[in-house]
Amino acid sequence: MRLENLGIPAVAVATDQFTTPARIQASALGRPGFEAVYVPHPIQDQTPEQIAARADAVVEEIVRRLTKQ
Repeated sequence: MRLENLGIPAVAVATDQFTTPARIQASALGRPGFEAVYVPHPIQDQTPEQIAARADAVVEEIVRRLTKQ
């Protein structure tokens, strides 16, 4: 959010386990509408290929948000 507040496009990415805490933190920082992109939880036990598949599933959304398309 610091980058966004400076006018630099940024996208937070987290696992869906952290949806509520991320929203609470965003509100506490004065950005109640700030939404992260969420991937399925957990990731620590995933293979590199599984992690890549999760990234592939959200990359278009991340690019869209960064470019405001």
